[in-house]
Amino acid sequence: MDSYEKLLQCLKCVRRKSDFVPKVALVLGSGLGDYANNIRVDSEISYSEIDGFPVSTVPGHDGKFVFGYIDHVPVVCMKGRVHYYEGYEIDDVVLPIRLMKMMGAEILFLTNAAGGINLDFNVGNLMLIKDQISCFVPNPLHGKNLSELGPRFPDMTHVYDEQLNDIILRKAYELEIPLREGVYVQLQGPSYETPAEIRMLRTMGGDAVGMSTGVEAVAARHMGMRICGISCISNMAAGVFDKPLNHEEVQQAADMASANFAKLVTESVRGF
Repeated sequence: MDSYEKLLQCLKCVRRKSDFVPKVALVLGSGLGDYANNIRVDSEISYSEIDGFPVSTVPGHDGKFVFGYIDHVPVVCMKGRVHYYEGYEIDDVVLPIRLMKMMGAEILFLTNAAGGINLDFNVGNLMLIKDQISCFVPNPLHGKNLSELGPRFPDMTHVYDEQLNDIILRKAYELEIPLREGVYVQLQGPSYETPAEIRMLRTMGGDAVGMSTGVEAVAARHMGMRICGISCISNMAAGVFDKPLNHEEVQQAADMASANFAKLVTESVRGF
């Protein structure tokens, strides 16, 4: 079964359980899953209920689609994502993104917990993703082009939609929520980066680093989706402070930022 046939199979399985058509697809990163409680729920589907769908194995990722409304806007929310480091092929990592587009989503709102590379950042900051570096992970478009989804050579000049970014910046200003801006770097994981790797990424122009998001944005751009993203700076990257990194710290920092995160996401989606 090729990737497109697998997508059609997943879509057929979803449609047996729900005919909900979203406008916005929202991906919740590590420690940010509780935002789903802000959605007026229409229905839910566990990833394990979808034939052939990859299942998240990471703590803090519940592993289900939540269909419903943020105010009047129909959304599908991924409460937990799939990562390349879990052992999945890159096609499976981006399958959920492609599937949400096939459900009808026009806008992809990506979120993640990330390590701060920029020395001006602090733990708990929110960062609007203005651009990305994803060349350290396999490109999800490698191999035969799925022409049903998009062109062979999609343009990546503006991965993150400038109009959506303007809305998020305006809402942050109105809500008096400090919002950093920067470049997100995706590495493979699951090990955290070394101090030398962080110095390299800082030299390359990276402001935050994580283990997701970049390949999802590439796959979505290929399909013509409008994309925006916010990183929660959950820890300062290796070498900034002289202490080891751990996943519990990531989740705790996301909890600290959750109130501002929830307000900003809600008001931004209302404005899309």
